[in-house]
Amino acid sequence: MTDTATVDPDAPQPAPPQKARLGANYRKLYTATALSNIGDGMSAIAYPWLASAITRNPLLIALVAGVQRLPWLFFTLPAGVITDRVDRKRAMVTMDTLRGLLTVGVAVAVLAEQGSLPSPKELDQVVGTRAGLYVVLLLATLLLGCAEVLRDNSNQTFLPSIVAPEHLEKANGRIWGIEAAANTFIGPPIGSLLLVIAFSAPFFVDAGSFFAAAALVALIPGTFKAERPETATAGSWRAELKEGVRWLWHHPLLRSMAIILGLMNMASMITGSIFVLYAQDVLDVGPVTFTIMGFGFAVGSIVGGYVAPWLSKRLGSGTCLAITLGSAAVVNTLVGLVSWWPIVGVLFAIGTLLGSTWNVITVSLRQTIIPPHLLGRVNSVYRFFAWGMMPIGAALGGAIVWIAEQSVSHTMALRTVWFVDGAVHVGLFVVGRRLLTTERLESARSAAVAGH
Repeated sequence: MTDTATVDPDAPQPAPPQKARLGANYRKLYTATALSNIGDGMSAIAYPWLASAITRNPLLIALVAGVQRLPWLFFTLPAGVITDRVDRKRAMVTMDTLRGLLTVGVAVAVLAEQGSLPSPKELDQVVGTRAGLYVVLLLATLLLGCAEVLRDNSNQTFLPSIVAPEHLEKANGRIWGIEAAANTFIGPPIGSLLLVIAFSAPFFVDAGSFFAAAALVALIPGTFKAERPETATAGSWRAELKEGVRWLWHHPLLRSMAIILGLMNMASMITGSIFVLYAQDVLDVGPVTFTIMGFGFAVGSIVGGYVAPWLSKRLGSGTCLAITLGSAAVVNTLVGLVSWWPIVGVLFAIGTLLGSTWNVITVSLRQTIIPPHLLGRVNSVYRFFAWGMMPIGAALGGAIVWIAEQSVSHTMALRTVWFVDGAVHVGLFVVGRRLLTTERLESARSAAVAGH
């Protein structure tokens, strides 16, 4: 007699665990994201350096950053209605193509004047403002921002159509990682090299990346227009927009999350809008060193994007969001205190590693709990609160520096914005720790999955 149990060959056997596969369509979207973000990484170097070669006025430089984010304030809500009415894949292809054409226009305008533009090492010789090129830059950033609003909203509402709900954190984490790698590891070094060769070169290559991304998304088969439930009927723009606003406002968790993110982004733009001046005048860096310093963002974002799902399960989603807020307060305050760019790069790496979980967790949560036929509108209302505060932050950044310069040195004025950013995040940490708990997030997720 043995202790081995008899196995019934006819009894159903448990299925072996399978590794989650995101699929070929996801890989096309992933590659398109990588290509377009390589271009974005080049433009992250090219646009600030172009602005600083046109003018040294901190208010005018901050205005460029503010205008770029202004569409998130006035175009986000209409973009949500459009996203729920049209084929989301087609919208992405159209907007990437439009962004490519606009960037070609900027490249041609820069090419026409690049012979008289100062080299990246001669920016301290800039006097006054090149009004014509500055107006072109403002108009281009405004139109590119409008296209970005519709494209990004379509992208976030498109992803749940090709990825199962249980794999959304993994899918979003990988996209977040490749966006960071392309934006800070791959694109900026190429942009720096091209910038040294010719001021217009990175803009031409950036345009090509948009066209390539549009072609890849176009290869994804199928149509992706949101299907309305039988109880829902199409109405006027105002009625459909009100439906999205009402849904978000009556969801306490998403409402709190949107407002907190809006204040986070406002605070981040206070520093981000004048960061190019801070890097040049406080840290004393050129475009190549500026790129290397930005690698800190890349390292933190890439690692954070891949470990965010694990951290969410290990520590709890609410705890991860609190870490994002707390780490931002500490990192921004420390950046304002130091003067050596390698330390700033390390601080950026730490901050983005701890902070990248916010995007992975919150985007995946929205994609799970918002009804598919409302996803475009509710997502746009959410982003109206979250991103609409960015132009306000950009304006505040320029104003704070200008006001501070009336009583302190230029260097100290540039440091002040980092202290303001840190103080705002301290307040957000206190509020967020109470409102965005793991229990509330997981309860909302479970209720949505059960409802679907």
